[in-house]
Amino acid sequence: MHYVIVGCGRLGAILATALAEEHHEVAIIDRDADAFRRLGRLFSGRCVAGVAFDRAILERASISSADGFATMTSGDNANFVLAAMARWRYRVPRVVARIYDPVRADIYSRLGIATVSPTSWGAARVKELLRYERINPLLHIANGDIEVVEAEAGVLLDGRTAAELMVPESVQLVAVVRDGRGLIPTASTLLRTHDVLQIAVRGSARRELADRLGIR
Repeated sequence: MHYVIVGCGRLGAILATALAEEHHEVAIIDRDADAFRRLGRLFSGRCVAGVAFDRAILERASISSADGFATMTSGDNANFVLAAMARWRYRVPRVVARIYDPVRADIYSRLGIATVSPTSWGAARVKELLRYERINPLLHIANGDIEVVEAEAGVLLDGRTAAELMVPESVQLVAVVRDGRGLIPTASTLLRTHDVLQIAVRGSARRELADRLGIR
């Protein structure tokens, strides 16, 4: 796979390095050539110094053949415009933009640009850590609209089926870890005390999930 990343700040550098370590082709663009020092000497991708709005710079990064494009600059407007160019002018299949303003992130998502909002994610994560709940978050999807969480099955669930825990379109049991082994449950799977449950849940259904788990 070939990926183009704009912005060699901390996040962009980490992303580019991680993709390169997985043996993908990576081209990273930044207007400041000194920013590429964050990548380290072992970075195997291509560094393109210049302004990403310049078509010649994008083409030097081989955007026309890119499988994915991520814009990680510090400017919300710049990230949206660059993401729109990649999506609609160059027809890149997967495009992601970092957007700090949660309101803008929602608007851009509705326009078809996948967004990541550190502000929304960070606030949600701090709230979880402050509240210290027994439902532990593993993954946030769509800026927290959906979470994958982990919880231990208590005596309330012992002998009950997976179907009794789930709520259509709101709560879905994804996996069960029992005695160190993982299994993908069906609706009729019987749960046991101390099973570790991994559950996809809408943010609005978090309280209902806690009730079904017997967590107060």
